[in-house]
Amino acid sequence: MLPNLSTGTTLYPLSFILSYNKLFTSYQKVILFATQQVEPQSYNVAFKDPNWIEVMNAEIKVIEVNNTWILTNQPQHKTAIGCKWVYKIKHRFDGFIERYKARLVAIGYPQIEGQDYLDVYSLVAKLITVRILLALAIVNRWYLKQLDVNNAFLHGDLNEEMYMVLPPGIQSDKPG
Repeated sequence: MLPNLSTGTTLYPLSFILSYNKLFTSYQKVILFATQQVEPQSYNVAFKDPNWIEVMNAEIKVIEVNNTWILTNQPQHKTAIGCKWVYKIKHRFDGFIERYKARLVAIGYPQIEGQDYLDVYSLVAKLITVRILLALAIVNRWYLKQLDVNNAFLHGDLNEEMYMVLPPGIQSDKPG
């Protein structure tokens, strides 16, 4: 049923069907811990929290150590892509925070195919490949372990010159 817009109430609220008080206390605590922490939606919110500042600095350090970028001036005939921070809170099985993750991602939608780039690649494993690997692991009694890679980079060379606007919080010593 659609909400009643005139009163701002829902005719059949979810609370009539779902209730947290019917869960075990330990499950209630997990839900409470997981819902108390809110992931920031912008840099302006994140930079006020030392936890997010720490992980953003770590991300920038890894980018610099891997020589992912070179700070330079942008030529007038080139278009720079933007970037933004994406924030994620990783929880343990009991609902407590395991760690904070901040990733700097490129905003590439203003690019024009053929002018700013030539090819697009997306390295994704097909579900059938994962199922085959799991089946092989079961048949061969291999030990499986899940990993969460902190920083994964594709070490490929770009044929095009790419320019990106510096993310918030990064200072350039380049003039202009």
